Amino acid sequence: MSSFTSNLVQKLGSKEFRAYLMSTHFWGPVANWGIPLSAIADFSSSPDMISGRMTATLILYSTLFARFAWMVNPRNHLLFACHITNLTAQSVQLGRFVNYNGGLSKVLKDSAQVFKGAAEKK
Repeated sequence: MSSFTSNLVQKLGSKEFRAYLMSTHFWGPVANWGIPLSAIADFSSSPDMISGRMTATLILYSTLFARFAWMVNPRNHLLFACHITNLTAQSVQLGRFVNYNGGLSKVLKDSAQVFKGAAEKK
């Protein structure tokens, strides 16, 4: 067995690695990977099913928590990678949503009308 393989086996069998596998630093990001994987799987589905509000919310969420994963001590690289992947996937989905709905100026104009109508009802 090469020294690389033996070192890898030794590190994977260590008490520290087993403790990492039982921590929220591991299981939190693993559970969270469902969000970006779902967004990536939806790349081939029809853009009429995309919610612009939810996609924008997920972009904001991933931006904030990517920063958190980077700033927390010790850094959580697995969570950071998950949120950067989700940020990228949701940005693609938002682009598909905007293109399907007639471009950015039309989407912003329609959104402004919705908010204006909601404010007038109050």
